[in-house]
Amino acid sequence: MALDGAFLYAVRQELTPLIGGRIDKIYQPSRDEIIIAIRAQGGTKKLLLSAGANCARVHLTDISAENPKSPPMFCMLMRKHLGGGKLLDIRQDGLERILWFDFEAMNEIGDMVKVTVAIEIMGKYSNIILISGEGRIIDAIKRVDAEMSRERMVLPGMNYEAPTKPDKISFLNSSKEEIKEKLYSCRNNDLAKCLVATFEGISPLFARECVDRAAGRDITLEELDDNTFEKLCAYIFSEREKLLSGRCDFTVLVDENKSLKDFCFTDINQYGSLMTKKTYQTAGETLDRFYSERDNTNRLKQRSSDMIKFLSNTCERISRKLNAQREELRECDHKDELKLKGDLINANIYRLQKGQKTALLENYYDDGKQLEVKLDERLSPSQNAQKYYSEYRKSVNAEKKLAELIEKGENELLYIETVQDALMRSTTENEVLLLKQELAEQGYLRIRGAKQKPPKELPPMEFTSSDGYRILVGRNNKQNDKLTLKIAEKTDIWLHTKDIPGSHTIICARGESVPERTITEAAVLAAFHSKGKNSAQVPVDYVEVRYVKKPAGAKPGMVIFTNNRTLYVTPDSEVVEKIKNNG
Repeated sequence: MALDGAFLYAVRQELTPLIGGRIDKIYQPSRDEIIIAIRAQGGTKKLLLSAGANCARVHLTDISAENPKSPPMFCMLMRKHLGGGKLLDIRQDGLERILWFDFEAMNEIGDMVKVTVAIEIMGKYSNIILISGEGRIIDAIKRVDAEMSRERMVLPGMNYEAPTKPDKISFLNSSKEEIKEKLYSCRNNDLAKCLVATFEGISPLFARECVDRAAGRDITLEELDDNTFEKLCAYIFSEREKLLSGRCDFTVLVDENKSLKDFCFTDINQYGSLMTKKTYQTAGETLDRFYSERDNTNRLKQRSSDMIKFLSNTCERISRKLNAQREELRECDHKDELKLKGDLINANIYRLQKGQKTALLENYYDDGKQLEVKLDERLSPSQNAQKYYSEYRKSVNAEKKLAELIEKGENELLYIETVQDALMRSTTENEVLLLKQELAEQGYLRIRGAKQKPPKELPPMEFTSSDGYRILVGRNNKQNDKLTLKIAEKTDIWLHTKDIPGSHTIICARGESVPERTITEAAVLAAFHSKGKNSAQVPVDYVEVRYVKKPAGAKPGMVIFTNNRTLYVTPDSEVVEKIKNNG
């Protein structure tokens, strides 16, 4: 990712209004993440510091993060040394990917002392380090001992030393002559890689953009002529001026699957039509939007991994059982042949004797063709006939029972798949806890500490269509039932993906005829909040709530309906975001 020193420089510019502010609260929502609330001019701002290997960053955030019930030790230590502290300065050495936050805080004996928080953004070596005024490490969110790194240990009590700076020239003030000299001393022949090796604090993405703007394609250092070099320097100096003056064009790249792929402090054109772009006003907003979705996904995966595994194993177990039952049912297809053989034995009983192993009998039901019938030599002809009749009755009974078991198993599998779908779409820990509670109520899980306070029930997701109609979307099966069977009016419109696990969606019709545009938007919502989220042309059934019923004994979220119509839509996050913002 392109959180380079230049982008961090833009972040530091945005954070300067915090200088002079005081710490209000400190949180640690996850293992590698700290949030510091600072009261400054304009109100309280939340400063996020993350040392995650794939998401290291620092910026102001508006995202509400869930906090653990008891704060981790490093969080407690931060509160002890920084509580109520005043932010004195925010430092960056050139375009190094490190910011130092200097605070003035009161120590245990009431003296005002300087305490520094260093956020080092270096991939898997990223760290958040608490440093005393004497330059000693108080502690770090990631301790690094001799076994982990012989070059640079980070342990309490040691002197803090910043990582060694690479031999590069400054992107902020280097001259054309310095650029040329350093560039042509590079051993790599790829021009973009040479730029990364030349300048301090620029990412490969920005380096490739520089080459693309100058040459229109990827070129080698050998292909760099004087004209292209002049264009290259002109673009570099132009972007430098934007960075220094705080006029950056913050850009996020989105691939064809609508996944956020990368970001930069400037406009990116090198991918042409292969990528779409989103632009933002500030560096903090860019990082907030880019990482929030991925952070939530990763955090929930960690917290719900056991449940994901349990549901997968349950689906596999039910599927195996269903396959075995279907195979048994296929064997029942021969039941009529058993009855036929019993009938033929009775019709020819005068010709048969005890002790025969087989008999060739005339089949009166098939133009008199000969049929070989196996016999039990230990039984009389009459007993052999009764044996075939007994096997026939068993098959008939088994067929009925297996049909019931298969229907029950298919409904159970569908139910587990709906829980899986809801789990994969969960965005908060509370939603995961509600799903666990649902599974416990259905007898699938045992929750330890059953006397604990149950998770808080969440309201349905709410949207407003372009025509002003309120649209509600259930978060889980229990809420789907409540939404459809208790909250919705009989004249409201109910929507659900056809034969695909997903959320119940309700258009609050207000007793009016709902416009087609609103129905289409609600269908997009239903498809987006379903297992078909990443598919195209997803079928969505819709009907008035009066035609939706819940069968007796059906599992949560399971309903039947009539008089429905089907609409085909493609899930679109932009449509979802648009009508969500309307609400």
